[in-house]
Amino acid sequence: MSKIGSKWTSCGRKAMLLGSGELGKEVALELQRLGVEVVACDKYANAPAMHVADKALVFNMLDPKALRENIEREKPDHIIPEVEAIATQVLVELEKEGYNVTPTAHAAYLTMNREGIRRLAAEELGLMTSPYRFASDYSEFVDAVAAVGIPCVVKPIMSSSGHGQSVIKTQDDIERSWRIAQEGGRAGAGRVIVEGFVDFDYEITLLTVRSIAGTTFCEPVGHIQVDGDYRYSWQPQAMNNEAKNKAQEIAGKITSALGGYGIFGVELFVKGDDVIFSEVSPRPHDTGMVTMISQDMSEFALHARALLGLPVPEIRFFGPSASRAVVVEGESSCIEIGNLEKVLEEPGVQMRIFGKPEVKGHRRMGVILATADTVEEACEKAERAYGKLEIDIH
Repeated sequence: MSKIGSKWTSCGRKAMLLGSGELGKEVALELQRLGVEVVACDKYANAPAMHVADKALVFNMLDPKALRENIEREKPDHIIPEVEAIATQVLVELEKEGYNVTPTAHAAYLTMNREGIRRLAAEELGLMTSPYRFASDYSEFVDAVAAVGIPCVVKPIMSSSGHGQSVIKTQDDIERSWRIAQEGGRAGAGRVIVEGFVDFDYEITLLTVRSIAGTTFCEPVGHIQVDGDYRYSWQPQAMNNEAKNKAQEIAGKITSALGGYGIFGVELFVKGDDVIFSEVSPRPHDTGMVTMISQDMSEFALHARALLGLPVPEIRFFGPSASRAVVVEGESSCIEIGNLEKVLEEPGVQMRIFGKPEVKGHRRMGVILATADTVEEACEKAERAYGKLEIDIH
């Protein structure tokens, strides 16, 4: 029998978020709604989830000693990784000692970098993927590019939101792409993946929930990325039945291999009836922010419910919806998002402002959500609202 006791007591539940960005913030809010104490952790102060948590801790989560010390001091009932840049070997050790890691420490360890999950998908599960090679130094990198062929995509094995990603279109781009990857990785310079281009009609995120009630799928989320960073998403992405069934089969296989309870963002390429595996995150996915307006339970509510050991019997989809990321470029700790009375004047439009403390380069600072009778109309409505935004960097 599942129980949640009074907060801040011996019978209460405590969750520790490792990563406190905008996705972690929504998870924190959902945990708060279920009466769970939340400790938000990140490498910088005033991260979004810290705004709504019971306690905030600032430390380097890639430091094994600091990570272990903070977890052992807090003694959380649930350790919830929300980013890749974590000393995941420590989580594996702590799980063996009795701690509960979402969805499992093994899943966090495998997916902390693109190499572990790509090898699981392609080499162990036999899933169709893009051609790929890994490289640890510049010489290996040049060989990897030659083996995969140009054009190709280069990514640090540990990064997110498009940081460190680039496309090699000609031989002249090789050195530049290596430099970008070395500067953009979450764990600093290091190993990269070189991926061949895949011919696809569209790409989706299939949000897959594993709970005590079994495996449940959200409607497929279509999306567009710019420089590896999500900018638009919509739900549902139109798919024929054969492709949709294949997508669910692949998502079921990879999430079953990772195990545990929670939501997984499974990224797939679709070409006709063929479905090609790309990546998986064992946590809410940025493209899935559209579910904050499209479903009775957002991806964040689903994650909280599942990881707490509660059932997810069904997901009610309300109808065609879209999201538009608000990405700000520049350098400042004082950013104003204005003209909101016009942004929100159309029915069926919502906005989330993340409250991040600063911008250095480019950073996602908010998201616009919209519903309509069709996906196309929802996307157009979100774009109209976005066009009315006035962003001032002081």
